[in-house]
Amino acid sequence: MLTQLHKVEQQLNDVILGKTTQIRLALCCLLADGHLLLEDLPGMGKTTLAHALANCLGLSYRRVQFTNDLLPADLVGLNIYDTRSQQFHFQAGPVFSQVLLADEINRASPKTQSALLEAMEERQVSIDGETRPLPLPFFVIATQNPMYHAGTSALPESQLDRFMMRLSLGFPDKKAEHALLSSDHNGSRLNLLTEQLERQHLLQLQALVPQVNASAELIDYLLALVHASRQQQDLLPLSPRAAKAILRAAKAMAFIQGRQFVTAEDVQQVFPFVAEHRLDPHSNAEVQQHSKNLLRHTPCQL
Repeated sequence: MLTQLHKVEQQLNDVILGKTTQIRLALCCLLADGHLLLEDLPGMGKTTLAHALANCLGLSYRRVQFTNDLLPADLVGLNIYDTRSQQFHFQAGPVFSQVLLADEINRASPKTQSALLEAMEERQVSIDGETRPLPLPFFVIATQNPMYHAGTSALPESQLDRFMMRLSLGFPDKKAEHALLSSDHNGSRLNLLTEQLERQHLLQLQALVPQVNASAELIDYLLALVHASRQQQDLLPLSPRAAKAILRAAKAMAFIQGRQFVTAEDVQQVFPFVAEHRLDPHSNAEVQQHSKNLLRHTPCQL
């Protein structure tokens, strides 16, 4: 199955040109059963990445355009009364999909943003007193525009904390952009994709990631980073949930590279993308200043 996973990664690299690091991190986030926040300018390929992931993995995919008048019921669904049967029937919202793209999430009101909290954390939604489970796997990819764009509402810390990782795709390099423009006459690059991994196999891979070994020394190093964040007066401290997210992401990074043990390099690779938006909710996704300072000043004995 790991071979199929690498084929998924290769196909994604064929569609999203010049972004190998971000694609690997996105796959790590999915394998670790987390959720992904993409922060970037419009037109950088955020929507394409979400659609490509769903296509490669054969998962159901829904896209919701978040606007300031979007209501929670538009997202999770609602009970509709049928006058003929004199009964209420539940009409599921787009959240009942395996890959949900919450496009421009920071354009919606805080009330609508919070409608995702239960779904992201507990893989279920509660509507009119009834709890309904979501399909598995359930992977939210949310995009947001930079804070200086008009019409945006900053995500609260509780919502940011539900996202395991925050990434920025950024501009492609000159070679990748040249290749993108040269193949423009061929239509959408999404047409190149074929399903490489079945849903059941993906669930099996997700179940294998927690079994990757993390030594006591490795956990001590991770805790040193977490505790260092709690000594900084100008930063939000990393919580135990954040520490678990860092460890799960590092295990997924080791797994995707074919190893059954986590190294310090795995932790260092994922740390800025898991920690920065938790340390400073107003930080820029392209600059991981605070997390890199913690990595620089926290000694590693491994």
